Amino acid sequence: MPILTIAVDCMGGDFGPSVTIPAIKTILSSRPNADISNDPVYFQLFGDQNVIEQHLLQHKLNGHKCLEIFPSKDDVLMTDKPSLALKKKKQSSMRLALESVRDGRANACVSAGNTGALMAISRYVLKMLPGIDRPAIISALPTNENGPVYLLDLGANVDCNEQRLAQFAIMGNELCKGLDGIQSPKVGLLNVGEEEIKGSERLRKAAELIKQLDGVNYCGFVEANHIFRGDYQVVVTDGFTGNSVLKASEGLSLFLLAKIKYAFQKNWWTRFIGLLAKPVMNFFKEEINPERYNGACLIGLRGIVIKSHGSANTNATVCAIEEAILQSKQKVPSKIRQRLEMANKKQVF
Repeated sequence: MPILTIAVDCMGGDFGPSVTIPAIKTILSSRPNADISNDPVYFQLFGDQNVIEQHLLQHKLNGHKCLEIFPSKDDVLMTDKPSLALKKKKQSSMRLALESVRDGRANACVSAGNTGALMAISRYVLKMLPGIDRPAIISALPTNENGPVYLLDLGANVDCNEQRLAQFAIMGNELCKGLDGIQSPKVGLLNVGEEEIKGSERLRKAAELIKQLDGVNYCGFVEANHIFRGDYQVVVTDGFTGNSVLKASEGLSLFLLAKIKYAFQKNWWTRFIGLLAKPVMNFFKEEINPERYNGACLIGLRGIVIKSHGSANTNATVCAIEEAILQSKQKVPSKIRQRLEMANKKQVF
């Protein structure tokens, strides 16, 4: 069985190797003898060689058979403009990791770096799948039941015409099928109401296009308050709206946790009740914990790119890397490409 290889931009994000190296250690520890097991994973570590070696030594990973360091220089900063990162920083850890995917030396790239720079460099280095205009950002969100819901776009494309929204439907559909094994995911289009007459002309045109797509189980418009019910597995929207929904959801979850914690600390009686309810609270916190859903995919590219949150800790980074491993096994880009070819034959676009 060929070794699955993940290229890691170790210098990206707020914490760099202090987070990526222990995350990789966690994954290797869960796969003892990974270089000879039935589930082999190999890591290419891109970044400052001296810094990476220090962290490998600290975590007793120096000399590990499944790790190889690729030195970089002039790395992309979180404050860099995408155009500067693309034109001037050709030896950065981000750029070199993406080039490894392009050249077939790695199956996927994981980076917590500058989102705009990652988007620009990914698009330039890996190119788009035929029939896709621009990549989208997609991630799983928790629901009441029936597993997660995949929401896209989460900020890559602020303005989207009906063709691009239909492309998002194809990409989200194939990602959900590949990762969750759902043969016919329910796909919805985010709108201000469920009725077909609701929303802008652009949304109504997008709905007509998505209805024509073979293999896409389009189930109509979705209101925002229904996203988390679990009725749909994929919800499509433009990047401005999707990012707003995501950030509002994250803020709401933190608000609820803070309010519940405050309620349990009001007096001795509520503190006692809080002790009894602690298992329930722990379950609730784990269910809505953003770390579990870290690892958004830049979908629509010819290769797999996973964007970890810039402030991700070790546990969240583990989730992002595991997402890259899963998508690599499922060969998500090739499945999206096949579905796009079918749509092009029908001249949907």
